[in-house]
Amino acid sequence: MDINDRENEKNVKIREHDVFIIVDMQYDFLPGGALAVEGGDEIIRGINELGNLFDKKGASIIQTQDWHPSNDKSFASNHPGKQPGDEFHGEGIGPVLWPDHCVQGTKGAEFHKDLDITLARAIIRKGMDPEVDSYSAFRDQLKKKETGLKGFLKDLGIKRVFISGLALDYCCYYSAIDAIEFGFEVFLILDLTKGIDDPKGSISNALEDMDNKGVKFLNTASFIK
Repeated sequence: MDINDRENEKNVKIREHDVFIIVDMQYDFLPGGALAVEGGDEIIRGINELGNLFDKKGASIIQTQDWHPSNDKSFASNHPGKQPGDEFHGEGIGPVLWPDHCVQGTKGAEFHKDLDITLARAIIRKGMDPEVDSYSAFRDQLKKKETGLKGFLKDLGIKRVFISGLALDYCCYYSAIDAIEFGFEVFLILDLTKGIDDPKGSISNALEDMDNKGVKFLNTASFIK
């Protein structure tokens, strides 16, 4: 499925019980970072503008932050003879190994200086267990440990989840799927996400799976200002 194959939602009105989730806008995922997503910096301004609109409408904003220990088994450096990008299928790790990125306390783990984090009701950290990948904002890949985000959103009475950030085919995708499974209505903001496409085809596969499972697609022009 190509990113342009799906007709976007139109005339979407932001409601009080909506949440705008901004995924992993950190230096290591932006140009010049250890795991840079091409064009990732190009969506920062749009994210800030939409965040201000959500705030103006009385909705909620959440930031997520990858926060890995240095001994994370998703890092190729912790597997002798392996290189970043190598396929790997371990329990809770994979489908590929990554370069060291977003290590706790490093510059690469920080939010980009141009990203407005002042409106966020919470910052959800993930990826802290060295034994299990944690792409989703809600829980790890084994679906055993939650971040607390589901309960937080339920307490706020959130009904609809709008997702943006990095990367489309990993952390945004898994967050969207988990949000669907937890009973939220979910929207992916296509022009405020960028993907990695590693392995090749992962963006298309993610879009198709989200579409099949009920995730809706829109862009910033879809919102009623």
